[in-house]
Amino acid sequence: MEEAIVMIIIFGTIFGTVYLHYSTRHKERLALIEKGVDASIFVRSKKSATAPTWKIFVVNAALLSMGIGIGIFLAGLLHQVIGLDQEIAYPGSIFTTAGLGLFAGFKITSAILDKD
Repeated sequence: MEEAIVMIIIFGTIFGTVYLHYSTRHKERLALIEKGVDASIFVRSKKSATAPTWKIFVVNAALLSMGIGIGIFLAGLLHQVIGLDQEIAYPGSIFTTAGLGLFAGFKITSAILDKD
């Protein structure tokens, strides 16, 4: 019974978020049209095309995965060689290197977008 309640809450949250996004966007666009703003702001122009979203996602996911892997390896070294407690070594190094991977992904993404 508890599993069904959890699933209902999860799907309700997803539905509510999507509904709120689209209804707010619709209201915002109607308000802009009522004020007489040009409707071309709703259409993306071809000349301002950026890098495909999937490329940016793949770069960031790859760097995050590499950061987590390096963090696990580094934690193992810290635990075996230095004798640091596992409870400190693993979370600390995993979160630190994953953050560094995400930061590197941000910098690479910025470089990709600036190049275009």
